[in-house]
Amino acid sequence: MQQLFKYNWQVRDEWFTWCEQLTIEELSKKRTGGAGSILYTLFHIIDVEYSWIRAIQGKEDIEFPFDDYKSIKGLRKLSDTLRIELESFLENIEEIDMAAQVKASWLEDTYRAEEIIPHVIVHEIHHIGQLSIWARELNKKPISANLIGRGL
Repeated sequence: MQQLFKYNWQVRDEWFTWCEQLTIEELSKKRTGGAGSILYTLFHIIDVEYSWIRAIQGKEDIEFPFDDYKSIKGLRKLSDTLRIELESFLENIEEIDMAAQVKASWLEDTYRAEEIIPHVIVHEIHHIGQLSIWARELNKKPISANLIGRGL
């Protein structure tokens, strides 16, 4: 699991760099599919990852207002800041009761930690696929989704 989180973070960082070639208008433009825009999709990825991991830990969800992160620089800083806490969680993941029921504050149902963690991983991969489609629509080469060759 740690390898896949690191993969997602590496690819996310590459998308942040890729996004620097676009104007704020292009990054904010409403698009078909995904979470709406390139900027908001990146924000959504970061927010969902952090919220679910806090839920597994039994911590209260922290809501980050999107209006505070409407730039690649702001999103990169948020991602880097939250990643420090997430790395600590992953280093101690063996202490988590994977069969434990987790109640997220934004949902009615409970889910096992062992199904939440893979969900968090594939959630980001799903949205990265959407970013790749949008990149092609902009006639730009998307970031490689290959896991092989990343040194992970």
